[in-house]
Amino acid sequence: MAVYTEVTDDALAAFLADYDIGTVVAFRGIAEGVENSNFSLRTTTGDFILTLYERRVDPQDLPWFLGLMEHLAQRGLVCPQPVHGQDGAALRQLCGRYAAITTFLPGVWPRRVRQSHCGPVGAALARLHLAGADYTPRRANALGPQSWRPLLDRCRDRANEVQAGLEHELDDALTRILAAWPDNLPVGHIHADLFPDNVFFLGDTLSGLIDFYFAATDLLAYDIAVCLNAWCFEPDFAFNVTKSRALLRAYVQTRPLSAGELAALPVLCQGAAIRFLLTRLFDWLNTPAGALVTRKDPLEYLRRLRFHLSASDAAAYGL
Repeated sequence: MAVYTEVTDDALAAFLADYDIGTVVAFRGIAEGVENSNFSLRTTTGDFILTLYERRVDPQDLPWFLGLMEHLAQRGLVCPQPVHGQDGAALRQLCGRYAAITTFLPGVWPRRVRQSHCGPVGAALARLHLAGADYTPRRANALGPQSWRPLLDRCRDRANEVQAGLEHELDDALTRILAAWPDNLPVGHIHADLFPDNVFFLGDTLSGLIDFYFAATDLLAYDIAVCLNAWCFEPDFAFNVTKSRALLRAYVQTRPLSAGELAALPVLCQGAAIRFLLTRLFDWLNTPAGALVTRKDPLEYLRRLRFHLSASDAAAYGL
């Protein structure tokens, strides 16, 4: 989450006139994240999140995202729900951007990941994959493998400003990853961005998943690889196999993995690492001056990538 577009009091009041959610009590921007402009909204009827869609979000994809969230919630997954206006529409425009209001989920995201968090995350991810199985619309993953080489090319001229030799190291890694990328694994709807700041807990109980705006139709096991990158490295970037084992075991108790998915786990983790490295690298080099946004260090994912490139099989991840 971030704020790129400011919303005036008058613009907000006019926007909310199309809803039956009361009048504004409090309104503030949320600086965390990098993609959209997000605001915490409290009205006389409750708490909500207002999102203005920016940057990499294609407006044509927005009905798919909002429909997926409604579909998953109807099947028992706790996630934000789009709020429909008086005309029945959940998507409209505000300050020149497409915008939507969603329900607010209680809980806090874990600032320090513990092993006790990882099992619930694995189980929730498996439930998400199963719950989305009968959501028939599909959306190609705009940040899947076909996008990684063009992303690197857009950063190539300045990559070595971030770290000497980075361009060459990423070139070599990407060539290796793309050559080994699997194309015959189970496919479904994935979250694709299930980082700690997108998972809420109340105590040790997982209370909900948020931010579905990278969701896509892709390899289910790739979503697991994203989570292994996001949840199972320590602050010094050492891989914690105990956390990984907890996440994977909880996942397979709900949705067993095929032999092919297990065999592909190292390259899927390599792909997830380089995907986030490249998008962070692009944002690091191109974040607009003055944007209320928390930039994320791309080199954190270089350390992860190096670990995954050294992994020979699923045993490296605790299976």
